[in-house]
Amino acid sequence: MLNPTLDPERVRLREGREGVVAWRLWGPYLADRAWGTVREDYSSGGDAWGYFPHDHARSRAYRWAEDGLLGICDEWGRLCFAVALWNERDPILKERLFGLSGPEGNHGEDVKEVYVHLDATPTGSWLHALYRYPHAGFPYVDLVSENARRGRDDPEYELVDTGVLDDRRFTDVEVEYAKAGPEDIVIRISATNRGPGAAPLHVLPTLWFRNTWAWGDDVPRPTIRPEAGGLRADHARLGTYRLTTDGQPDALFTENETNAERLFGVPSRTAAVKDAFHLAIVDGDRSRLVADPSAGVTKATFHRRWVLEPGERRSTILRLRADTATPSPPEDPADVLVTRRAEADAFFATVSPPTLSADEAMVQRRAFAGLVWGKQFYGYDVGRWLDGDPAGPSPPVERETGRNADWRELNGADVISMPDPWEYPWFAAWDLAFHAVPFALIDPDFAKHQLVLLTREWFMHPNGQLPAYEWNFSDVNPPVHAWATWRVFQIDRRLRGTPDRAFLERVFHKLLLNFTWWVNRKDREGHNIFQGGFLGLDNIGVFDRSAELPGGGHLAQADGTAWMGFYSLQMMRIALELARENRVYEDVATKFFEHFLYIAGALNDIGGSGIPLWDDGDGFFYDVLHLPDDSKIQLKVRSVVGLIPLLAVETLEPELLDQMPEFARRMRWFLRNRPALAALVSRWEEPGMGDRRLLALVRGHRMKLLLRRMLDETEFLSDHGIRSLSRFHADHPYVLDFGGSVHSVDYEPAESRTGTFGGNSNWRGPVWFPLNHLLIEALQKFHHYYGDDFRVEAPTGSGRLLTLGEVADELATRLSRLFLPGPDGRRPADGERRANGGTDSADHVLFYEYFDGDTGAGLGASHQTGWTALVAKQLDQLARQRERAGGGSTTPLSRPDVRGAQREL
Repeated sequence: MLNPTLDPERVRLREGREGVVAWRLWGPYLADRAWGTVREDYSSGGDAWGYFPHDHARSRAYRWAEDGLLGICDEWGRLCFAVALWNERDPILKERLFGLSGPEGNHGEDVKEVYVHLDATPTGSWLHALYRYPHAGFPYVDLVSENARRGRDDPEYELVDTGVLDDRRFTDVEVEYAKAGPEDIVIRISATNRGPGAAPLHVLPTLWFRNTWAWGDDVPRPTIRPEAGGLRADHARLGTYRLTTDGQPDALFTENETNAERLFGVPSRTAAVKDAFHLAIVDGDRSRLVADPSAGVTKATFHRRWVLEPGERRSTILRLRADTATPSPPEDPADVLVTRRAEADAFFATVSPPTLSADEAMVQRRAFAGLVWGKQFYGYDVGRWLDGDPAGPSPPVERETGRNADWRELNGADVISMPDPWEYPWFAAWDLAFHAVPFALIDPDFAKHQLVLLTREWFMHPNGQLPAYEWNFSDVNPPVHAWATWRVFQIDRRLRGTPDRAFLERVFHKLLLNFTWWVNRKDREGHNIFQGGFLGLDNIGVFDRSAELPGGGHLAQADGTAWMGFYSLQMMRIALELARENRVYEDVATKFFEHFLYIAGALNDIGGSGIPLWDDGDGFFYDVLHLPDDSKIQLKVRSVVGLIPLLAVETLEPELLDQMPEFARRMRWFLRNRPALAALVSRWEEPGMGDRRLLALVRGHRMKLLLRRMLDETEFLSDHGIRSLSRFHADHPYVLDFGGSVHSVDYEPAESRTGTFGGNSNWRGPVWFPLNHLLIEALQKFHHYYGDDFRVEAPTGSGRLLTLGEVADELATRLSRLFLPGPDGRRPADGERRANGGTDSADHVLFYEYFDGDTGAGLGASHQTGWTALVAKQLDQLARQRERAGGGSTTPLSRPDVRGAQREL
């Protein structure tokens, strides 16, 4: 249990929780990318990438967000700060990260820059990041043209491949933020020339207001004015802030208004435009600057030019401070930076268990840093977006029936954890649930806030559906919100020593609506066999599971059905916890227990639905294509779809059952009167270790068959976790000749070779963290019931017998090793070369979206961090396991043969 008085950062967290001090007012909430998003798309055909491309970003005012290079803003995204750079060779001022849009990338959209989130505390009291800027002109054209030339079988063409980073010809630009108070932020921008020759660098720390005044709402226009020592920024609601700097740099002023002449060939609203700094610095045209800013502008910067000799490092310090900020007089800026960094060290020393190695603790800290840097302001009023702005043209008629037309009620203006601030600068429901679990280790309040947020009336649909993600809120993500709620509740209780049942109850009531939505909308024939579409697994299926299927059929999904069994157990467990204080919840828990049993029966075809999701011959679960003529085709793809039934497992402690006599009585009655279901899913009458009771969708023979495949290194088990598709399909692709065309699925360990879901995501072989994490938890629950006597062969065919707990620990170890140096000193996630595009420091760790199923190389979004930050939880768990074992390491699968009496499931 943590003591909030142990270090200043915990004091800040407590003060924020109690509403004493608004430490969260400022943070890294400025997006890495706002162009190419759905929010900014006002096209008739929904072409977000084409409607607002990167080339428009420097010249066009955003409607819903802002972006910048390693920047910060307030929690409503009103006042923004970021750094801009120029190396005197770039064609444009470097104000934001560049990357390829979905249509431009050979494997989908992809950032083409080198940057690292080095550190961050949960309140944003200390933030540290690095951007690597080439000395040569940035190769925009080369990156676009070469990736356009390459096909899906070719690797992506990265910045490091262009040669501009060769011979270390780059400057490392570091940005540090340290809060002297909640509205008093010290900023240090440092540049180090890593190359062999002198390098010029223009540094432009920039302050601006998000454009909220140009859309016809009669919103007061904020202002930035020069004053002695710096800039003064006034906002009707935010108040007055001052930005001061060392030295006497040249101050430049303009407006955050669209340069309509450049983009559209029509007059601009103002002579001063958003890209005036680019025009002045790069093109030498100062005509679009505001010469006399005394009346106030909306964008300003300090301009410095440095020439850095080889190895030279220079810094500038600024301070952004509200008039109401304390203390007075303020601390010395350099002292604030030193103090906050030391406090960050003290904070994470209490987070990382002592049994973690130095490298493990560093990886965990980098994962937390990425999580915090991924907190972004998210503003999107769908109703307003559909109708258009009073000051703008009417939206195209296609919008009335197009993207998100059914989500008019969604209206967000919140700080939300993003999957990746550049590639995915928007929330996704199931991503967010996974983010909350590692967040709970450093900031349980923020984790709880995130889970509550998506169930609020301005996000949750009136029919009970949770919004999937902004490209299509109506898509369906796996129902993991209840699981995340329960896990965050448990972590919070462990850390603080008291259970927050009010949080648990608050989310539970909203999830009752969501569960009902699933039952009413996704059980097509009322047989407890669920659909759901892609369910977050993108291209894993024979068909696009979110599209209309050939011949007008529909899929009975093994994963959709298993997810609902999993959902039922999580809701049952939450209800039982709430019943400790309110016995009414015993009835609700009983209802979810019954749901679970009926779903289990359907999954195993008890009751004669005639939809055989389990294949006895293969010992695996498969999706079934149900055709209009009532014929059925089993789609025999060995994927994680068939392993997801393992996730639905729960153990109940005898002490809990003793406190719930009504629940226990109702369960015994139901099991006696439904013997087929009871025999299939429950060891209710046969207690396990410590008289625990087990509920699971699969057990006995079927469980062993699934584990045999899962732990087979020729199928699912890789050196770095469980693959999303069996390697069996590398030599034996699944082929289906149906509907006049041939459909196939084969093993693809790396990037996707299909265009499904944009082509930037692949579930046909790589290792994905979220399902690996859930499989580990499932194995731990099974071990919790069966104990050390029950062992399985792992790897399959090795002759080595391990407990299920040992297998869980080894899977966690394999996942963690993705980020830890191997015998050759290389981190597997880095690939054969520095896959993160040129970073060469041992602590420049990136957290990718997914990982090559054969090599472990990082793939997809390179700053995903979100669900891949679950490695922080895995490392925490492994460390605590070592503590329980007396400081020893966890047991590897390659350990000497250990045999013991096997206990049948």
